[in-house]
Amino acid sequence: MNRGNVSRRGFLRRSLAAMAVAGLPAWYGREILAAEEDKKDKKPAANDRIVMGAIGIGSPQSRGRAIAQDALNTKKVQYVAVCDVDARHRKSAVGWMKEKGQEVKDHKDFRALLDNKDIQAVTIATPDHWHVLVAIEALRKGKDVYCEKPLTLTIAEGQALLKVVKETRRVFQVGSQQRSDGRFRLACEMVRNGRIGQVKTVETRIGGIDKNKVGPFKKEPVPEGLDWDFWQGQTGPVDYIPQRCHYEFRWWYEYSGGKMTDWGAHHNDIAQWGLGTDETGPVSVEASGFADSRPDCYNVHSEFTIHYTYANDGPRLVCTAGGENGVKFLGEDDKWIFVSRGRIEASDKKLLEEPLGSGAARLYVSNNHMDNFLDCVVSRKPTICPAEVGHRSVTVCHIGAIALRTGKRLKWDPVKERFDDDEANRMLSREMRAPWKIEV
Repeated sequence: MNRGNVSRRGFLRRSLAAMAVAGLPAWYGREILAAEEDKKDKKPAANDRIVMGAIGIGSPQSRGRAIAQDALNTKKVQYVAVCDVDARHRKSAVGWMKEKGQEVKDHKDFRALLDNKDIQAVTIATPDHWHVLVAIEALRKGKDVYCEKPLTLTIAEGQALLKVVKETRRVFQVGSQQRSDGRFRLACEMVRNGRIGQVKTVETRIGGIDKNKVGPFKKEPVPEGLDWDFWQGQTGPVDYIPQRCHYEFRWWYEYSGGKMTDWGAHHNDIAQWGLGTDETGPVSVEASGFADSRPDCYNVHSEFTIHYTYANDGPRLVCTAGGENGVKFLGEDDKWIFVSRGRIEASDKKLLEEPLGSGAARLYVSNNHMDNFLDCVVSRKPTICPAEVGHRSVTVCHIGAIALRTGKRLKWDPVKERFDDDEANRMLSREMRAPWKIEV
């Protein structure tokens, strides 16, 4: 809602036009603008700003840098520290922060940053295998946490994190920012209010990896300034390969879960939201796909189709590497709603164009994910995507990956969070390399 010198009427007209291009109906666009108008537009004084640190600040192209920029854009924060195990990133980030009017101290070890008692909140954008170790330490040091998705490396990590969140009562936001996008909220509200009748299937199309570009890759000397042993953390020591590190860590099961936990953590989260299953999940899963088993290659599944079923003859969830990226809810009488970051559409325009009635079920309203987190830091209210929700959503991804890796049809108990299979249950956690461990 940064109007600049544009008149209020002109600003609203242009905003509604932009929303219409994105596929949002006029009535919903007006609701979004009304919600933003209700928020105070006053910029906080410098001494009222939330003091923050960035852990895993990354390169200029990284998510760490992007979410730090999101926080700075709100004018509600003051960054005083950045952390990264790569000295090149630290040096770049200090200069970048200075350009933004932020004087920051840089750290290689996240624990040193968290020892700063002035820091109230942190952003965490490390590789996935570090998320929970860092988040638990931050919570126990009294910090509120914004942690990038996917929230965890394993389901056991998520269970441990939830215990610490409950014990410390800190504010926690998972970076599943599609919940703060009006298109996704509208789709889920329409589904939850029966616009397509009973949901039969949800398709989450998350893309794959070109299996002709998965390696093998060459080992190289560790770049000067990168603490490769620290970067590996809880995982076993291996030779340095550039394609293992920084952005491409996503394509190795040691550190992440491939597209299943990358885009899957976004779109399966929306499926859960639309189905009203944020506190539970599927009851069975089966999968097929391809993963390259050669040494020094990306080892996640580059192609896959995963079928989930929900309890009591509930809907099916089909997660696939194919199709247009987005989420499609399919209901009765060939009705459907499709939503992506670029558009929202339905089998019949009237499904979206007719406003919801006064008695309709409405969902948590957030139109800016980082702003929602910072508002909750002040109010102490729950965020739109707290740790409990992030854990349940990424659990859908994790059990899908486990089905892929075992090649079995598995039953899943979302209450006990256990499979009906010993091999699969052993994959709910991973042994950590000393000295790293989680104690709860």
